[in-house]
Amino acid sequence: MAVSIASLTSSLSSLSFSSHVSHKPNSLSFTRSKSVSVSHVARISPLVVSASVATLENLETDDLKKYVKSRLPGGFAAQTIIGTGRRKTAIARVVLQEGSGKIIINYRDAKEYLQGNPLWLQYVKVPLVTLGYESSYDVFVKAHGGGLSGQAQAISLGIARALLKVNENHRAPLRKDGLLTRDSRIVERKKPGLKKARKAPQFSKR
Repeated sequence: MAVSIASLTSSLSSLSFSSHVSHKPNSLSFTRSKSVSVSHVARISPLVVSASVATLENLETDDLKKYVKSRLPGGFAAQTIIGTGRRKTAIARVVLQEGSGKIIINYRDAKEYLQGNPLWLQYVKVPLVTLGYESSYDVFVKAHGGGLSGQAQAISLGIARALLKVNENHRAPLRKDGLLTRDSRIVERKKPGLKKARKAPQFSKR
C-alpha cells in the first residue's frame, strides 16, 4: 500500500493541470460571456419590436369607431361638407374634413372594406385626384344597399358633390370628367310570363 500511494502521489505531481488552467483562464471566460451576451441581445430585440407593432395594430382597429365619432361630433348630419351619392341600389353619405387623405367606410379602412380591389379604390379616389386633393382631405363614409361596386361608385358621386361645398369653382373640372352625373342605370324588373326582364321561355309549336 505504501508503495502504491507513493507512486500515485508522484504521478499526480507530474501532471501539469495548473499550467493548462493558468494559461488561458481569463480569455476563455471572457469570450464565452461576450458571445452569450451578444446572442441574447440579438434574440431579444426583434421579439420586443414585433410585440410593439402588433399592439399598435390592435389599438388602431379597435378604436377606429371611436376615432370617427371624435372627428365627427354630432354625427354625419351635423357636418357642413357633406354629399350624398347613389348608384344602382347603393346609397353613400360622405363627409369631408381637412386631413391627410384617410378614407374610412363604415368604420373600416377603405382598402379593407373594398377588399383591395384596385378598380373600386380608383372609383373612390378619382374626384380627389382630379382636383389634387388626394392628401388634403379625410373622407368618412356611411354606405348601405347594393354591392361593393355600386357602393364605390356611389361614394365617388358623394365625394364630388361634397367638393362643390368646398368651392363652387370645382364644378367645371368635375363636370368635364363626368363625376357629377348620376348614373341612373338599374336592373330592369322582371315581367310576368317571362323568366327575367326580357328573357322568354323557349317557344314550343305544339
